[in-house]
Amino acid sequence: MAEGSGREQDRSLGLPWQGPAVGLLDLDAFFASVEQLDHPDWRGLPVIVGGSPERRGVVSTASYEARRFGVHSAMPSWQARRLCPGAIWTPGRFDRYRELSRAVMGIVQDETPLVEQVSIDEAFFDVTPGRWSRESPLDICRRIQLRVRKLGITCSIGLGTSKTVAKIASERQKPRGLTVVPPGAEAAFLAPLPVRAMSGIGPATERRLQELDVRTLGDLALRDEAEMRRALGSVGPQLVRRARGMEGSPVRETARPEEAKSVSNERTFSHDLLTREEVDAAIGQVSALVGERLRKRGLRASTVTLKLKFDYLHARTAQRALPRPTDDERRLAACARGLLSGLWSPGLGIRLVGVGASDFGEGAAEQLSLFTDEKGDERDLRALSLATDEVRRRFGKSAIAYGRDLRLEGRDSDTLPMNGGGA
Repeated sequence: MAEGSGREQDRSLGLPWQGPAVGLLDLDAFFASVEQLDHPDWRGLPVIVGGSPERRGVVSTASYEARRFGVHSAMPSWQARRLCPGAIWTPGRFDRYRELSRAVMGIVQDETPLVEQVSIDEAFFDVTPGRWSRESPLDICRRIQLRVRKLGITCSIGLGTSKTVAKIASERQKPRGLTVVPPGAEAAFLAPLPVRAMSGIGPATERRLQELDVRTLGDLALRDEAEMRRALGSVGPQLVRRARGMEGSPVRETARPEEAKSVSNERTFSHDLLTREEVDAAIGQVSALVGERLRKRGLRASTVTLKLKFDYLHARTAQRALPRPTDDERRLAACARGLLSGLWSPGLGIRLVGVGASDFGEGAAEQLSLFTDEKGDERDLRALSLATDEVRRRFGKSAIAYGRDLRLEGRDSDTLPMNGGGA
């Protein structure tokens, strides 16, 4: 194993690299770093991107200056403010983060077409020698880091022979780290690490492994695959192989929008939803956002998922298939409301409502008549949805509001609904 950068590492690697070379790029405290880039007077100060404590916000990202106080991503904002009362708070600007994320991913794609973006601030990339270039994978990673730094932000990179090794390596030295695990060094690198260092092992799996006296990845690597299947089910043998550094999952090019596996949206509320009317309105509002995104991408979904979050730790989801694919938010919402009784009863506070759409296909052509739908007894309002999309595109999201929007006006948490932005 070699860590860091410089001539010492070149010698220790015993170049040239033999076999697969997979990197994981992780942008350092991405959202906070962008804010410090755009606000020079914030540099060197604790910056927190997230929702306000008064509106039940959550930390999206904390700068490294704020992390010294114990602040971290996904922490409730009230707790972060208590830990770091002098921090600069900002709700975030998703469009700006997405702009820089695209620039970074473009840099990586200049080096290899095999780039698998897993979030707004993370991507795997394959730089196996001889596949796209004969250049050293280490030199490629250094060049990526240099070009990202010229954008005004920084990244950490893990380089190894598999996704598992690259992901864990990327977290070893942050910020601005480059951790390299050369071929043949995987087992030695992984063995002393706690099992929770490997993605896919959550608290429940960690507890089960501890019951089996498995505390490190080295312990896990020594276990029999059949034994782990009995203990953990089908995932058990896979975890053993990954702990041995034997994962073979390839880097896959990031799906184009039309190849997306799901489209979803969620909304967090500053005060709990308690009544059926409020929850119905929230489902309708979130479903409308999902429907708009489906139509924009030319997708129709066959499955709807409803997600409810009751507090910081507890959430429930349910899923149901539709009779045929659709991009009509009214049908999405009706399906999601049909799942509600299995997850919730009036009076139980809900802080977050999410709706997802998946299993895309063409299906039967949608009926565009304003007077009949597939049952022939209701008006098909899809044409109205298309008209609403166009008005909002031309005049802004607030150009048209429905009763459900007015019912919930002012009840948003101001935490941005986004993925990524962590370490």
